[in-house]
Amino acid sequence: MARTLDVMKPIDPVKREKALALLADTSDSKLRTHLNSCVRCGLCATSCMYYDTFHEAKYIPAVKVDIVASIYKRFNTFLGKHAPKLVNARPLNEETAEEMVDLLFGSCTMCGRCVAHCSIGVDISYLVHKGREMLAEMGMVPASLQSTVDAAVQTGNNMAIPVEEYTDTIEWMEEELQDEVEDENARIPLDEQDCNIFYTLNPREPKFFPLSIKAMAKIFYAAQESWTLSTKYYDVTNYGYFNGNTAEATLIARNLHDEVLRLKGKRLILGECGHGSYANRWEGPNYLGHSYEFDMITAVELMKEYIDSGRIRLDKSLNSEPVTIHDPCNLIRNGGMFNTLRYVLHASCSNIIEMNPYGNDNHCCGGGGGQLAMSEYNERRLGIGKIKADQIRKSGATIVITPCHNCVDQLLQLNHTYKLGVKIMTVAEIVANALIL
Repeated sequence: MARTLDVMKPIDPVKREKALALLADTSDSKLRTHLNSCVRCGLCATSCMYYDTFHEAKYIPAVKVDIVASIYKRFNTFLGKHAPKLVNARPLNEETAEEMVDLLFGSCTMCGRCVAHCSIGVDISYLVHKGREMLAEMGMVPASLQSTVDAAVQTGNNMAIPVEEYTDTIEWMEEELQDEVEDENARIPLDEQDCNIFYTLNPREPKFFPLSIKAMAKIFYAAQESWTLSTKYYDVTNYGYFNGNTAEATLIARNLHDEVLRLKGKRLILGECGHGSYANRWEGPNYLGHSYEFDMITAVELMKEYIDSGRIRLDKSLNSEPVTIHDPCNLIRNGGMFNTLRYVLHASCSNIIEMNPYGNDNHCCGGGGGQLAMSEYNERRLGIGKIKADQIRKSGATIVITPCHNCVDQLLQLNHTYKLGVKIMTVAEIVANALIL
């Protein structure tokens, strides 16, 4: 949970000034607009899983906005400088910073549901991210989240998987693929140049879920696709987006971008990871300062292309069990892929039961915003996840499908914690099951 005040370290004055400079940027009109727009009406309260679970006022999204706004007012407004108590302006001291850590890192998945429910459209997720940037400048990122970013920076993937272990896994999955399709020429290529597709993975796949790799490879095989994986930079995730360190996020994004160019890939296909898709597709050009030189879409969009063009054929009767869909926040509410996901799944499954609510109003699984990486908040994360667990149970489905490996991991933990007795699958896995070869 949150760190206690008696172990607080003094904030380095230089780092503190750098953090405050993020709020003083006069060119950031979006920041000033949203900081000054919230009227503290509280309509966002019930949109938040944390408030709905714990019913404490501190979890209301407007409160998270307020702690950033109070610091802004203290250093950037006349009344804040001269009559701070009058306008609830707060100093950026150790106590305030610790409260920020607990609220902005430990009590927010950055799912954006509060934004959708705000009557005036305050971008609360953006303000939370700005607060995280301030904390990153002061070296106050939760240790487990920072270690995940460090692994990606130092090794090329967030789980620090050695190259030999990774290639062994790929070779093993290639053998499994050959057995399944009964073709010794079926391949999972590595480091090949001039391919149509440069495919990315969530490192959790080679580490814990290698069958997900085989499933997508089977789809590529059926489509007769020219594709490759990289052995160096294959990680679709970018936890630098969550820890607030723009320099680290930029380095991770650049490594992947440059690897696509090195292998002369024509299209970058983002594997099943919600925040990975968001960080690369929407934030990536901002990090790098230019548009990407190649096409970039998600694996789900690619599967729709294959279905539409007839490059793969599916028999939905092969997936006849009742399934429900978990909508990853960064792909659906923040990414606009509701129709694409439904198109692919309705072509692959014969019995789909929607949760309530779903789509753009879905509840986060509870693992987003870096929560899954922050062991400091495990108890809280599993607590808010009961909302999603109850949704799954009420659906009556026996399979939960989601196009995000981060969500997969959280749902697996919810499945165990709340004894749901369901199977969790990716989109590639369910599509691969329906393939007619």
